[in-house]
Amino acid sequence: MGQPHFIVFANEKGGTGKSTTAVHTAIALAASGYRVAALDLDHRQRTMTRYLENRDATILRLEKQLPQARAEVLDDQSESGLEGAIARLSSDADVMVIDTPGRDDAVARAAILKADTLVTPMNDSFVDLDLIGQVHPENFKVTKPSFYAELIWNSRTQRAKVTGKSVDWVVLRNRLQHIQSHNLQRVGAALDELARRVGYRVIPGLGERVIYRELFPKGLTLLDLADLGEVGLGHIAARQELREMVAGLAIPGQDEIDQPKAAAAG
Repeated sequence: MGQPHFIVFANEKGGTGKSTTAVHTAIALAASGYRVAALDLDHRQRTMTRYLENRDATILRLEKQLPQARAEVLDDQSESGLEGAIARLSSDADVMVIDTPGRDDAVARAAILKADTLVTPMNDSFVDLDLIGQVHPENFKVTKPSFYAELIWNSRTQRAKVTGKSVDWVVLRNRLQHIQSHNLQRVGAALDELARRVGYRVIPGLGERVIYRELFPKGLTLLDLADLGEVGLGHIAARQELREMVAGLAIPGQDEIDQPKAAAAG
């Protein structure tokens, strides 16, 4: 692929499942045969780094070969530090997954300018929607884009001028409830209306499932459970959810997530 495809997970609001989604995406792509590098910009919380360190420990403990991403945390919180980390990681990577902190800072903005695919995870609520667009309190119609939508719009415009490349902005609806509700429909309608105004795509993310929280201490993802003999009916549904999410990102050269394993089994 030459230059890696940059997938940047960015949202200034915390608690949206950003790091969990970033790790699952990185490992799913690695399982598909991509060479994946992962860069964690949150040098204080280090959620993605801790997740992948837990994964390394589990691989060592179980003596299992599991897909992995080459990872680094950005301790040098400067734009030159970011450039250096990207140079180190990108030399043998097809895809680079960057997890930004849940705050606005210069390094996060610089990372957003690198994005080929920009992913903004959000919980399915008007609280999270307020980050990218404001709605009327009675009819829930979008009244105007919020500051973050304007930030992304400006970043995309700046990148297009410099590189001539467009940015695929994806809003990821995490923690979707599995039953229909008025709130679900209203948030969905507002997101669709705002998408037409500011130019992002909406795809479903990871649902509200306890399994995602339970996997963190071992650094595992849903794709690992079959190899470990731990797949239940609920896990099968969640795996399909993950497949659809990664397919929805539409990464260049993307194949079916389990295809390499299926080919090996055949």
